[in-house]
Amino acid sequence: MKSKDYKIVSLYSFFPFQENLIFDLKNKLLEIESENDLSGLLIFASEGINGTICAEKNVIDIVINLLKKYTLIRNLNIKVNFSKKKVFKKLKIKIKKEIVTMGVNEINPVRDNGTYIDSANWNKLIKNQNTIVIDTRNHYEVSIGTFKNSINPNTKNFSEFPKWVNDHLDSHLKKKESTNIAMFCTGGIRCEKATSLLKKKGYKNIYHLQGGILQYLDDISEEENLFEGECYVFDKRVALDHELKKGSYSICHACGMPVSIEDQKRKDYIKGIQCHFCIDKFSDDDRKRFEERQQQIDRLKGGNQTIYKN
Repeated sequence: MKSKDYKIVSLYSFFPFQENLIFDLKNKLLEIESENDLSGLLIFASEGINGTICAEKNVIDIVINLLKKYTLIRNLNIKVNFSKKKVFKKLKIKIKKEIVTMGVNEINPVRDNGTYIDSANWNKLIKNQNTIVIDTRNHYEVSIGTFKNSINPNTKNFSEFPKWVNDHLDSHLKKKESTNIAMFCTGGIRCEKATSLLKKKGYKNIYHLQGGILQYLDDISEEENLFEGECYVFDKRVALDHELKKGSYSICHACGMPVSIEDQKRKDYIKGIQCHFCIDKFSDDDRKRFEERQQQIDRLKGGNQTIYKN
């Protein structure tokens, strides 16, 4: 391809997905991958589809048309951006119990969820003095960017969110019956499922940002933008800036945490081996292994080798 742009599509849809159709769709997608430059991560479960795919536009069109057939043309909650480089190595398709793991069996986002708020009305809602704003993402995602004054549940993964709700949510509410509860996440799926959980527990006035941060950044001008920092994404780009372009973060290949340009200037940062998040988490033997792995990467790239000194 001449200086081609890869089209990156994040999507999800809650719908009853039969097991035989799940495997049928998986096989069809793998056939498409075998003949095309298609990469990404897709998760299928009995509750629907979730994931991100990366390919040239014509290949993306083929995949989206196929997905629409299996989802019976339901809303796929699509978010689109572009990259000069592939953001995944290959296509992975995982079949799980949930498309985003919360671990609460009694809820059903298809039947019952909160009220969607589009980007244009989100600012008005979160500026309302009677609204609390909850970031439903993981602590490391929140650490690099979020909406000002939003509540950080400080969870390691989404399955910890129900416990946070049980233990802490009421303490943030002035009046349980009248306070607006506004929730957001990267692309909309986690906050949508979170609204279903809260409705199950009897909370009122529950809202979620339609399309998540990604849609918000695409819709809202820089002057009106209330999101501070960068938005973490689960691919090689690590984080996106306000223009939905690759931001300033990279990944520590030892612990998987996002590290900023400033973090990489710290004395305790050694590329591929350790960062300030994990300096006390690994043994010297672990770091020797990380060093060997990084040297292999450096050799393949023709770069300078990283040396770890015990």
